Amino acid sequence: MYKIYENCPVFHNEKITLRHTNEEDTLELLNCYSDEKAVPLFNSDNCNGDTFFYTTPERMKQGIDFWQFCYETKQYVRMTIILNSTNEIIGTVEMFNRGAAYFYGVHGILRIDVMSKYEEEEVLRAVLELAHIHFYQEFGVEWIVTKAVNEAVIRRETLAKLGYIPMKSFALDHYYGRGEHENRNPF
Repeated sequence: MYKIYENCPVFHNEKITLRHTNEEDTLELLNCYSDEKAVPLFNSDNCNGDTFFYTTPERMKQGIDFWQFCYETKQYVRMTIILNSTNEIIGTVEMFNRGAAYFYGVHGILRIDVMSKYEEEEVLRAVLELAHIHFYQEFGVEWIVTKAVNEAVIRRETLAKLGYIPMKSFALDHYYGRGEHENRNPF
């Protein structure tokens, strides 16, 4: 398995920092997961009916506890997104190796959950930049695939600018992917 499951590193660029999500993040993450404008943009595919709309600290903590269990059992990694300029927690990313599928090869699913006021190109670009630099190797994937529903206009535009393409033959709708060896580096 991958080293990220032994010791989750911290990744950062000028705009944001990604670090392993922990229980101390509960109250600040509640700002994201109780944001009624943000929740419809989250990827809850294959999450057993969880929509990630959490309105109490207790429910948020349950979510974090489950994410920790999934990390310990090497299912996926959930990382907190911190805005460097204010040290504010603005959301999370989740990443996991989904294996090989179709003609895309080994791919990972990247979930990006941010508060609605941060659903902007600059923040999304910073998250995707860190994923591009680190996640192919950390998760042993050739493609990073992420979801952007029709209502996520800024997200879809940002993905297109960064070379993500619609995954037409993917099993679920609204997915976009980018291969590790894409020639154009938009970052």
